[in-house]
Amino acid sequence: MLPRPTTHSKALGPGVAGPELAVATSAVLDRPPQPTAHHPLTGAQPCFVDPAALGDPRQHTKYPYVTGSSVVAIKYKDGVLVGCDMLGAYGSTKRYKSTQRIHQVNSKCVVAAGGEVSDFQHIITLLDELTTDDYRTDDGIELTPQEVYSYLCRVMYNRRNKFDPLWNSLVVGGVQGGVPFLGMVGMIGTHYTDSHVTTGFANQLARPLFRERQHDDMSEEDALALMYDALKVCYYRDKVSINKFQIAKVTKDAGTSISEPFALEMRWDYKLFAQPTKWAVGAW
Repeated sequence: MLPRPTTHSKALGPGVAGPELAVATSAVLDRPPQPTAHHPLTGAQPCFVDPAALGDPRQHTKYPYVTGSSVVAIKYKDGVLVGCDMLGAYGSTKRYKSTQRIHQVNSKCVVAAGGEVSDFQHIITLLDELTTDDYRTDDGIELTPQEVYSYLCRVMYNRRNKFDPLWNSLVVGGVQGGVPFLGMVGMIGTHYTDSHVTTGFANQLARPLFRERQHDDMSEEDALALMYDALKVCYYRDKVSINKFQIAKVTKDAGTSISEPFALEMRWDYKLFAQPTKWAVGAW
């Protein structure tokens, strides 16, 4: 039997572990429930560390530690493309070089993230629980990209209101009713939809390319060429990036697929790379 989800508490809101409304809490009991070795008071899964048993004040994440950089995504004639590198950076150290930052939700939706990797892993757990509920219902209905996007907006805003935000910028891409869908959700619940979305440094580096060259009826070949150019620019200009990428594709006919890791051909013999400040005012 599949376990009951524990991170969708009706009492505390989406994305927060805790008791259901049907479970008596300290508000209605004469004596608050005592923590045990196997059932944490937070409502988390058995054998998790219970913050109530540590004795110290509970602390929230004040600053992300292992982070991913930019995510880029565009619409094209047959669907959407979402791409990013595979680096999990520990500060400025390129520590983890095989971190997959694109997650397949179902056959018509993917989610990619920049920011804190562990928070994105928590978001994946939430989405997997929703997907498991769809599977157990066995009615042939899957979450649409718009539903995933709306759910993540509520999760991020709910955590922000608890002063314990998930330090991520999320990109939701998919196909709904034969129409491509792209949306971005920020760490405090800000969100928008567009024909091209980016996170992190790509907002300054890749977005101008997309404004100039992207259009919704472009071919898959042109869309891939544009994605490669955007990823190249991000790698050239962003120090927290590596030449190891993945691209997810979602189409109406073929469904969802995530590519194997690949590298792009780079050039470092440009004259301006050798002498970047040669003609700059005040340069040596």
